[in-house]
Parts: sequence; structure tokens; C-alpha cells
Amino acid sequence: MIILREKLYGHYCMDISALFCSFRLAVCVTVVLLLICPFAAYFLTFSRFRGKIFLESVVALPLALPPTVLGFYFLVLFGRESSIGGFLNDTVGISILFSFQGLVLGSVVYSFPFMVRPLQTGFEAIAKEYYEIAYLSGASQLQIFWHVLLPLSWKHLLTGCLLSFAHTLGEFGLVMMIGGNIPNQTRTAALALYDAVQLADYQSAHILSAVLLIVCFALNLVIVLLQRRIFPSTTLTTSQ
Repeated sequence: MIILREKLYGHYCMDISALFCSFRLAVCVTVVLLLICPFAAYFLTFSRFRGKIFLESVVALPLALPPTVLGFYFLVLFGRESSIGGFLNDTVGISILFSFQGLVLGSVVYSFPFMVRPLQTGFEAIAKEYYEIAYLSGASQLQIFWHVLLPLSWKHLLTGCLLSFAHTLGEFGLVMMIGGNIPNQTRTAALALYDAVQLADYQSAHILSAVLLIVCFALNLVIVLLQRRIFPSTTLTTSQ
């Protein structure tokens, strides 16, 4: 009886640790994307150059690319036998593979289009009159970006944050490839769920699945509510 309690307590603690790792990863990735994606979306929306279609295709590639493919190339690029991986490990002392920072880097790349695409949609939906008024008022490009584009696109920005958070929370293939499923470090809820099913520990599997299901459903519900308000307001904005 004591052994059974210890096993159940061990599974419970491990599940909590995996859930904490997933939420921590999702928060870190969302914050990083929030810092870089508005500028990337601005560049992709308003810049004109040869090869822009190719660049947009590369940015959108994670939407269709299997996560294991990206994980494999991370292994090749940052492995100890590669020049980049060897330099980072031996000279800088940074380990990308089988570390939490590696999970953050891989997840940022994989979730990048989930933040950029809604922002591009928001920027493109803003009427040109707003840019012209701000420009004639003497505002710089940076001022227009901070005081016109972002405030008018805040719903799209929030949608991108929610999509990125939910997408990162449910990652499996990429996390397995570059994280290694290390307890208390890179073992996320998705990996813990997989392990629980493999061990026929359906109680833990039910708990993990229920938590992920409830959180993702709540996030998707908020996204749907935002979209129902985005499209009518977008129509009014572009028609003015």
C-alpha cells in the first residue's frame, strides 16, 4: 500500500512538473514572439523587394511543415559535430539541444507564423487615410508604427498571442526531437501524456488531457470572440 501511494505521488508530482514546463515554455515563446513579430509583420506588409514571395513562403513554412522535420534540422545544425553546435557548446558554453532554451528557440521558429500572420492581416486592414494623416502631421515611421498601427491592430496582436500560446502548449514532435524528454527540464505535458499512455497510466493521462483540453478550448473561445469583433470593425475601418 505504501509503495502504491509513493508511485501515485510520484506520477502526480511528475505531471505537475510537466504542466509547469509546458506553461513556462508557452509564456516564454509568446513573450519572445511579441517582441519580434510586430516588426517582422511590418516589414512583410509594407516592404517591396524582389523575392518577397519567397520570404513569405519561408515564414509560413511551419504552418505545413511536420515538426519532426524542423526538429531534425535543429539536431543537425546544433549538434556537437556541427561547426555551429560545437562552437556554442565548447566556446560559448551554450547547449541548444536537450535544454529548455533550445525548446524556446525551436518553438519560436515553429510558432512564428502564428503571430506574424494575424498581425499582417491587421496592418493590411487599416485604411490608408490613417497613414496619410499621421505622415502629414509630421509623424515618423516609428511613431506611426507605435501610435497608429499597433493600437489599431491590438485585437490581431492579441489573437496572435493566443494562437502562439496554444500552439506551443500542445507541441509534441519538435519538443521530443530537440528536448529529449528530460524530467523537470524539457518534459512537457504532451510528452508526459504520451508516456502515461505508454505505461497504461490512464489516470494521469486523463488529468493531463483534461487540463490541456480546457485551456486550449478557453483560448480558442477567446480567439473566436475576437474574430467576430475583428471583421466587422475591419470593414468599417477600410471603408472610411
